[in-house]
Amino acid sequence: MNQTEGVKKAAVLLISLGSEVSAQVMKQLPDDYIQKISYEIANTDYVKPERRDQVLDEFINTANGRQYILDGGYDYAKSVLNQGLGPQKAKEILDVLKQLQMRERPFDIARTADLQQLINVLIDEHPQVIALVLCYMQPEKGAALLAQLPRELQVDVAERVGMITTTSPEVIKRIEKSLEAQLSNFEVADTENVGGVSVLVGILNAASRSTEKNILGDLEERQPDLATEIKTSLFTFDDITSLSDMDVQKVLRAIDNETLKLALKGATADIKEFIFKNLSQRAADTIQEELEFMGPTRLATIEEAQQKVVAEIRRLDDQGEIYIERGNTDGIVK
Repeated sequence: MNQTEGVKKAAVLLISLGSEVSAQVMKQLPDDYIQKISYEIANTDYVKPERRDQVLDEFINTANGRQYILDGGYDYAKSVLNQGLGPQKAKEILDVLKQLQMRERPFDIARTADLQQLINVLIDEHPQVIALVLCYMQPEKGAALLAQLPRELQVDVAERVGMITTTSPEVIKRIEKSLEAQLSNFEVADTENVGGVSVLVGILNAASRSTEKNILGDLEERQPDLATEIKTSLFTFDDITSLSDMDVQKVLRAIDNETLKLALKGATADIKEFIFKNLSQRAADTIQEELEFMGPTRLATIEEAQQKVVAEIRRLDDQGEIYIERGNTDGIVK
């Protein structure tokens, strides 16, 4: 399957899944692929039911085939797919899965190893090595590992995670082999794009508040631009529905109506409903009416207003007046 056909099928799949699910999927894709798929979606006026069913069936079969490989290995997957779909269709799916496996992320051993054993192995490694391994771990597990490191090492590692953009496959192989020798055997895979702010944000979002504050506090002195970018990304406007009603009401009291109106201009229906139910009936009616008559608005203006709301949320959280729920709840008394 060539790339053009792959993009067309991806567009059909996303159209079939609906806007809300598709938006979540698109967030996980590389920017260049998002542009290609968005162009294809924009130029697709209608998807025939048989084409939709074909793409959905192919997606389901590929997903199932991947699970067969994970559960029982390649031979098991081949046997199941052959019996269910026939040799030709099974081969097509397995060929796709082989290509996907070639792009699998390395350091699977770090994602599956016992956390304490992993800490014991990494604690004496260079901070750059720890940072590289952390880039490939689940955010929750990475946060737990980070919390166990000495404070100074925490910040050093976090800074390096945030600054990494690419690394040599040879370096990855060498480090991975070292981990293999100390933990268990794992087949090496290649990749080049690692780390960066998004990875660090995922880790910190899963970390405890104290770990996050320690790291950000020191990063503000050492890498102020990086700290600002991380703080901006840690809590987004779309996350506002995770706040309690009482907390969001405190936030709304500090936001002027014009800013709130602009922020809601680009919001989903769920967010609008959540906000309106936490406003007085009069305020909700006024903003809803103004939104109905509001003309086209620049995306940058909407994002600026949403960021003002986010900044107020983080300010109140820093002062302990509201609580942003995180993956790790240590230090919380309920």
